[in-house]
Amino acid sequence: MISTLGKALAAATLAACSVQAQERVHLGVDVLLEKDSRFIEWVAGQRVGLITNPSGVDGALIPTADRLAHDSRVKLVQLYGPEHGIRGDVAAGDLIGDERDAATGVAVQSLYGKSKRPSPESLAALDVVLFDIQDVGSRTYTYISTLGEALKACAEANKPLVVLDRPNPLGGTRFEGPMIEEQWRSFIGWGPMPVTHGMTVGEVARYFNEVLAIGCELKVVPMRGWKRTMSWDDTGLAWTQTSPHVPNATQAYLYVTTGMIASSTLNLSDGVGSTMPFELVGAEHIDAIELEIELNAAKLPGVRFQALAYKPFYGKFKDKPLRGVRLRLTDPRAYRPLHTALVILTTLRRMYPEQFQLAADDALGKHWGHLELRDQLQSGASVEAIERSWAPARAEFERARAKALMY
Repeated sequence: MISTLGKALAAATLAACSVQAQERVHLGVDVLLEKDSRFIEWVAGQRVGLITNPSGVDGALIPTADRLAHDSRVKLVQLYGPEHGIRGDVAAGDLIGDERDAATGVAVQSLYGKSKRPSPESLAALDVVLFDIQDVGSRTYTYISTLGEALKACAEANKPLVVLDRPNPLGGTRFEGPMIEEQWRSFIGWGPMPVTHGMTVGEVARYFNEVLAIGCELKVVPMRGWKRTMSWDDTGLAWTQTSPHVPNATQAYLYVTTGMIASSTLNLSDGVGSTMPFELVGAEHIDAIELEIELNAAKLPGVRFQALAYKPFYGKFKDKPLRGVRLRLTDPRAYRPLHTALVILTTLRRMYPEQFQLAADDALGKHWGHLELRDQLQSGASVEAIERSWAPARAEFERARAKALMY
């Protein structure tokens, strides 16, 4: 199996060089492993562990695990798999056991099973740990929670952690939402940040390490060519599925909007279970055309709404006839994910006060970071008033975030 993979990698080398030459953005993995890299000394000749999943690929879509396994400058001896597994074949929320990666022959320790951090025993056999996973820019996406646990584990084991940096698909200039209160911290809200953070994965690591005083020996291999104003579409990179319901960059842009709506309510669908996950907001009681008219009248930046009827074929809303809207992105750089979610929620609360059902405190608190949203929505507070209530804590975050920025 390894020799077959080696031949495939060798055959892809020329194509990889050609693709990389055309890209506007070079990923951290490409910068680390390029010829004459000044960063290779961080891992050269050392026993390496890698935290990754199918989104951990280079600019030519070759998995980072495969590249490291066949790079004579390093010795890959351990893999770690987060939620969905090392090759992405596990459903959301399902626990994962340890295994051996069929492609490389390297042992895989699960970081989404009995433990969510690398074990002391596995770290004792390593010289350095690498992290290469694509994030979607939301604190509710568990990969940055895995990153936080890795920082703590490496600090306790006195092992360096090297993050191979990747773009934030939402860009690097905007962040939205309330800060998460301590009582609501969980694996979908691991660190002290708003719902969206406007940082790359490497910057998130620097932020966590600093504000939580973790004390990890942290290094970040930077991207080349990335700018904070870029959306994913501006990078020149192909999107690789980060989780089963985020197969395209469209879902990465919309995940925060529709995911936060569905997680905040009992009877609203985000399209998961249909052929358009995270692109939809629907329910059995909605008049799709009326909702389309109301939302388009709001003239939200970067998005338009299209009336749609659909029937999910699995999940919570399986076989239920739903009506609502499809979110059509017109400008990802102008799009405001959480602002859009609030406009939809307040509009539905106004249009359907009897059918509007918020989720229990546990779900609301873990996703939004506090419970004030319940009273704000039920009292008819405006979107502007809700966003103003977040301002003081967000100002503190902005000051701390500034110290972590690299680009």
